[in-house]
Amino acid sequence: MKSLFLAWSAPNRAWFPIGRLDADAAHDLYQFGYTQGALQAARAVGFRPLPAFPDFDRRYASSVLFPLFQNRVLNPARKDFPAYLASLNLPPSSNPLEILAISGGERQTDSLEVFPRIESHRNGAFRCRFFLHGWRHLSAASQNRVMALQPGAELGVSLELTNKAAPVAILLTSSDYDFLGWMPRYLVSDLSNAISEKLSVAATVVRVNAADVPVTRRVLVELTGTLPAGLQPMSAEELQPLVPII
Repeated sequence: MKSLFLAWSAPNRAWFPIGRLDADAAHDLYQFGYTQGALQAARAVGFRPLPAFPDFDRRYASSVLFPLFQNRVLNPARKDFPAYLASLNLPPSSNPLEILAISGGERQTDSLEVFPRIESHRNGAFRCRFFLHGWRHLSAASQNRVMALQPGAELGVSLELTNKAAPVAILLTSSDYDFLGWMPRYLVSDLSNAISEKLSVAATVVRVNAADVPVTRRVLVELTGTLPAGLQPMSAEELQPLVPII
């Protein structure tokens, strides 16, 4: 069973994880349900259920991937599909769930984003990949540093407590401490605990895409590290399902 979360950005730029997709593609079983984050968004900024999933208190099931998710993956019949997979550093055999876990499935027509459920080993070790966030809002000099990155480059990881968009953010820097961008918001809660306890956390550049690739998919980063003992990743209240997962 593979799990992906669905997040929503409100008009005031507040960010909420609102739902969870659980998929067993080998057995043609897909389920979607809302999370506590959907109720938080409803109370805070008036979020309403999505037309595709109109009931907060229901788990939806299907034998095929729900269109809301499938439509966020480039059609394999397109000539540029191989280049699209290459920009994600994925092999030709990748399925839509694997693609969404890296691409985020963002579209200009809505404010939704997909992100993967991170799992850790018994010793707390974890690994995940994501695209560098926010770098296009930095200075021209910093943007040039981003585009000059090479695969294999190690990046600095640090907490940022003065970010205007969020109470806490995780900043990525060059080896000489130039600001390069940020990690996705869904990693902040767990990574803040790891960094605070001075546990091992490392970020490495996997791929830098050319300027013809959208800015949201420009620099692919791999994060490895160890979470505090006993901490189950992605256990925050906002990520918990409203209806129990069967």
